[in-house]
Amino acid sequence: MKTDIRNRKDIEKLVNAFYEKVKTDEVIGYLFTDVAKVNWETHLPKMYAFWETVIFRSGGYTGNPLAAHAKLVPLTSMGREQFDRWLMLFRGTVDDLFAGEHAEHIKNCAEDMANVIHARINHVP
Repeated sequence: MKTDIRNRKDIEKLVNAFYEKVKTDEVIGYLFTDVAKVNWETHLPKMYAFWETVIFRSGGYTGNPLAAHAKLVPLTSMGREQFDRWLMLFRGTVDDLFAGEHAEHIKNCAEDMANVIHARINHVP
């Protein structure tokens, strides 16, 4: 039986599993490995803090996700297809690992975030 997302350890489990899928994904993997050239040792702790802040308001995340994504726009396509794929992988990872109020909340927040970032960087109303 799946539990809900309860703490930082669960956030880390989710984020690690999600990015393992992302790294090898045929639609968006290259964005992380070849375009953004993500340093996973620094990126993953930022994502733990980000999602812990979203869910529990305790992660201490400071940053600007919109700016981080916007700087990639001149380098590659960051369209609806890429954001939909990211969201599909994220939701699927949450559903694979967790069930409950926080699990639903994190999926809703991810959808809102994907929609806002996509719209802003692509100048879509």
